[in-house]
Amino acid sequence: MINIHKKTLQDLEFATVLEQVSELCITNLGHQKALQITPYKSKHEVIDALSLTNEYVSSFFNDNRIPNHGFESIAKELQLLKIENTFLETHSLKKIASTSLTVNEILQFFKKFKEYYPNLQAYSETVDYTKVIIEKIDSIVDRFGDVKDEASVLLSELRLQINKLKGKINQSFATALNMYHGLEYLDDIRESVVDNKRVLAVKAMYRRKVKGAIMGGSKTGSIVYIEPETTLQHTRELNNLEYEEHEEVIRILKEVTNFIRPYRNLLIQYQDFLTELDVISSKAKYAKALNAILPEFTDDRSMYLRDAFHPLLLLSNQKKKEKTYPQTIELNQDNRIIVISGPNAGGKSITLKTVGLLQLMLQAGFLIPVHERSKVFLFDRVISDIGDNQSIENHLSTYSYRLKQMNYFLKKCNKNTLFLIDEFGTGSDPELGGALAETFLEEFYHREAFGIITTHYSNLKILANELPYMQNANMMFDEKTLEPMYKLALGQAGSSFTFEVAQKNGIPYSLINRAKKKIERGKVRFDRTIAKLQKERSKLEKTEQSLKVNERKKQDEAEKLEEINNKIQKKLESYQELYDSNQRLIYLGQKVNDLAERYFNNKQKRELMNELFKLVQIENSKRKKVSIKQQKAEKAKVQQVKQEAEKKVDVIRKKKKEAKRKEALKPPAPKPTLKIGDRVRLEDGRAIGSIDKIEKNKATVNYGLFTTNVSLEQLELVEAKK
Repeated sequence: MINIHKKTLQDLEFATVLEQVSELCITNLGHQKALQITPYKSKHEVIDALSLTNEYVSSFFNDNRIPNHGFESIAKELQLLKIENTFLETHSLKKIASTSLTVNEILQFFKKFKEYYPNLQAYSETVDYTKVIIEKIDSIVDRFGDVKDEASVLLSELRLQINKLKGKINQSFATALNMYHGLEYLDDIRESVVDNKRVLAVKAMYRRKVKGAIMGGSKTGSIVYIEPETTLQHTRELNNLEYEEHEEVIRILKEVTNFIRPYRNLLIQYQDFLTELDVISSKAKYAKALNAILPEFTDDRSMYLRDAFHPLLLLSNQKKKEKTYPQTIELNQDNRIIVISGPNAGGKSITLKTVGLLQLMLQAGFLIPVHERSKVFLFDRVISDIGDNQSIENHLSTYSYRLKQMNYFLKKCNKNTLFLIDEFGTGSDPELGGALAETFLEEFYHREAFGIITTHYSNLKILANELPYMQNANMMFDEKTLEPMYKLALGQAGSSFTFEVAQKNGIPYSLINRAKKKIERGKVRFDRTIAKLQKERSKLEKTEQSLKVNERKKQDEAEKLEEINNKIQKKLESYQELYDSNQRLIYLGQKVNDLAERYFNNKQKRELMNELFKLVQIENSKRKKVSIKQQKAEKAKVQQVKQEAEKKVDVIRKKKKEAKRKEALKPPAPKPTLKIGDRVRLEDGRAIGSIDKIEKNKATVNYGLFTTNVSLEQLELVEAKK
């Protein structure tokens, strides 16, 4: 069973992540529930939660977007349904109907697209689908939130009578208005409204001459508002009808409420489903903002976080448009504990918190910002000791508190534990505190626990170098500027760069030199050696990066050559098909030519037709039946290949013509002057002879066995006589 201590959640700022996630919720209940997220207790729950979030993220990148899940809370309505003889107002009924409709739409969506969202669909199957509630409410309440006239026969009759009576009231009031206006008893405004009743605006001096009930007057007293006597009787009757209408509406609402009351548990399920979906949606939005993924899970107690980002730092730097440096860390059976050292402000604590916070997020169902080839393992317990935890209330110093924490670690630490300790051993005498810290670390090591610690203590660095399943690491610094590179280098302890950083910050060199003399010489040499090794490692890192860049370039070039080769291969295949097709046509032409020649000699029509028919049958037996569309496509393909081949041939012909033209334009090379004794041969000939005699542009050439007379223009010099 997984159990994460509250102190760990606090140390790693898990609450800040929850606040950021809750802000992405679109409902108040979702916002509240997001703030209450804690790591799950079992691996099964973790896997299910991660699967739901991962599927929701995928909806952002396909055409099947999940419907809106927004809703108004029906918590008060659910409380009223719990109490007998209560009834829900129309606006409450509308909220319930809206919630039911939203749930039904989402259930239908997941059922329709279960291939895209199998886990969300399986989760939604736990919720019942019904239209009964929606249909019942829609039959009673209209879209404006009023009870419909046809909700009952009595309500319909009452409203009909009320409308008729209102018509009579308006008619009688209009009569009185016209009469008293003609008598000039009314003020210029003529009428007004008091208590939702139309009244006459009578001049104060004529108030006794107008029959009716006085309903009030103006502030100055110059106007008296009177309801005419002719409308009073109708008004009393209207009040009675409106009271009866109100009673009938309440009766109808009670009936609807009693109908819905048995579905109270289903409505609770609906609200919980939409709230959970809102939390899943906010997790997915958060994952999208971080470019987070679902890494691979392993059962062999190993963790490999490649290019891992601290989520809070990443989002903060995104707003500032600053770069965030990822870290790569691996823990496994052969490398269970990592001891990170190096100067302050180099990123040791952030690296430690990155691993811890990503582990907490993962076990709480969040996707994490790591490389897709990362691997993770679920720990039963994650414990931490980070930061200065002085307790004024309990009168505990930093060191006392840390010892109390170590005692807790000793009780809980085992092979399924991940422990994270920042500045291990600080708060006491360096030698004594370092010795105690070393003992604690040995104990955690022998219990086969996994962990990461940061420290400046040399004895802990040496211990990590001596034990086989423990490893040193350091946060790299630029050896020239002493600026942090925010990159973790595994396999080597880091120097604290104490004196170098002090010198960089303006501390006089004389004081630094005096400080060096006050400590053991061996300590300085040890720290200097570590610093030197760290510089060498930095150089190797740069060389490795350069080699990787070159390797990547070669790989890209190889891929391009492979692509070109594939294209050439495809073209050769197309040309081969065209060649085979043309050869077949040549063969058929030869066959037809033979038949024509035979017919020319014997004039046997029947034999000719038989032979032609056989030839056609043989060719048709090789053909396959294809549709007209396929025939067109095949012809188009052949035509395209022909055009390409003709273009290539045209290019070759043009090149040959151009070469011949250039050759023809070249002035002929001057022939050497031949003389007696030169070794010569005829143009385009092989036999070589020597000139014995030259007379009148003719030379006598001696070939050994014979001699011949040849024109000098037909001879070419092979080798001059030495």
